[in-house]
Amino acid sequence: MFTPTPASTPPPNAVLRLKYSSKLPVNITPLNPVSFLLRAALIYPNKLALSSPDGPQPVAYSFAVWAQRVQNLAYALKRVHGIKPGDRVAVIAPNCSMIADAHFGVLAARAVITPINTRLTIPEVDYILEHSGAKLVLVDYEYTKFVEEKKIPYVVCKDTGRAGDPYEDYLTQGRKLSGEEGWAGLEMEPDENANASLCYTSGTTGRPKGVSTGSYLAAIANAYEARITRDSTYLWILPMFHACGWTYPWANVFAFATQVTIRAVVNSIVWRHFTESRVTHYCGAPTVQIGIVNAPEAQRLEHQVHAIIAGSAPTAHLIGELEKKNIHVTHTYGPFTRNHPQPEWARLSLDERAKFMARQGQAFATADEARVVYTDSEENLRDVPADGKTVGEIVVRGNIVMKEVRPRATSVVQPTDLLYQYFQDPEATKKAFKGGHFWSGDLAVRHPDGTIGITDRSKDIIISGGENASSLAIEQELSTHPDVLEVAVIARNHPKWGERAMAYVILHTHKAGKWKGKHAEFEADMKNHAKKRLPGFACPEWVEVVPELPKTSTGKILKNVLRGRASKL
Repeated sequence: MFTPTPASTPPPNAVLRLKYSSKLPVNITPLNPVSFLLRAALIYPNKLALSSPDGPQPVAYSFAVWAQRVQNLAYALKRVHGIKPGDRVAVIAPNCSMIADAHFGVLAARAVITPINTRLTIPEVDYILEHSGAKLVLVDYEYTKFVEEKKIPYVVCKDTGRAGDPYEDYLTQGRKLSGEEGWAGLEMEPDENANASLCYTSGTTGRPKGVSTGSYLAAIANAYEARITRDSTYLWILPMFHACGWTYPWANVFAFATQVTIRAVVNSIVWRHFTESRVTHYCGAPTVQIGIVNAPEAQRLEHQVHAIIAGSAPTAHLIGELEKKNIHVTHTYGPFTRNHPQPEWARLSLDERAKFMARQGQAFATADEARVVYTDSEENLRDVPADGKTVGEIVVRGNIVMKEVRPRATSVVQPTDLLYQYFQDPEATKKAFKGGHFWSGDLAVRHPDGTIGITDRSKDIIISGGENASSLAIEQELSTHPDVLEVAVIARNHPKWGERAMAYVILHTHKAGKWKGKHAEFEADMKNHAKKRLPGFACPEWVEVVPELPKTSTGKILKNVLRGRASKL
């Protein structure tokens, strides 16, 4: 039986109230997601909040205990390492209790959490640490290679939850240095527009870019849109280091849900938690979902599980396969929009319903409208007609779009202030922001029912003989081939047509033997399959069977790598 460290036990009658400057007007309380945790600890102090049953040593924390641990972390950051408002605190860790703590404790110290992808190279991590100006790193024991022999201070977590673990001792030190002042000794950030997080892009087209965001309204939207409640159990499959876990570290606490972490995505462990932990929700990119639904342990579940899919557009075929396992799909984009099921869909076949479910839908409850425009004029953004055919680019604005970063000396923007949406990257900002909107680079149509449907990334469109072919649309159709597990389509140069589609295919394990040594036959079979579903200019000219596809840590296919391979053929 696990017992939290003594420092994790809250004092009797602990006051669960955030402290703000007395100078704030009585009708204004800054929107701070740390308040979610204190509210949960007040209302459901003994409810299971966070568990890590598959770590080096299992741990489990109630909301009351977790709130105390977060408070201890905030004091340690401030009084051991001198972290000041606006400082960046980097976290390098898999899904575990420490990175969950950091999503609240760093904010409680008025600092900015900077989660870093554990699958990056040492030079890439070095760049992010330097570019972000991180003052401290909280690092898991498996990833100390990123911080050893560096000047930046760091704290190692062995993920045990027991005394003697450097991270646990750090929290104990924070509790001692607090002088038992509690939450009253931690004055919260008075500016709700101050940054909560600084996350870095995957850097597929150059250096990673820092994205500064808030969290409160996006977290509420995700909890609401995913229908997470007090009775929900959320399984951490999506890495928390990826865009702060799409804000779900905060969203789950807002909804009083229980969170279960696993350090790595092992499909057998995922299915064990589906059945034994009664998981109700999880997030993951389409490629992760493909692995889950095709695992040997996959079965139709007795209870419904909700899968939130984002990162790239899912195929209708994948959605249909998940639904057969009683895994209901909520497709989100951004996260800024979601697909809203309509009552009349119940009368449709599974295949037809899945096609509607694959659309990107409408904006979140706390977001402004997501528009599809077909001009790059800053003065006149014209919306495409809702005909499901005219292609434009998705543009967004509003409270959950990434923030402008400005000097902290004043909350008033001066004409001379430098405003960066991408952290310290005015060139990238200039390309992405114009006309008062963020330009996503995603091409889409507006359907007659008002929903958005992505056709492709602008850089992934295949221009063949003057016709534009969507690599996404081609993938949607090729994925329906019964022997195909996963497919990625890119443009390859063609002497006559300029470009033609090339498909990289992974076969189902149990189908690989069928086509062994028969590449030409499989290529012909795939082309015949495509010709029945696609116009000639969109049919793949080349098909290559591969054992795996290059992907980011969150499962997004690295098409730039595939394009590089194709260019050498």
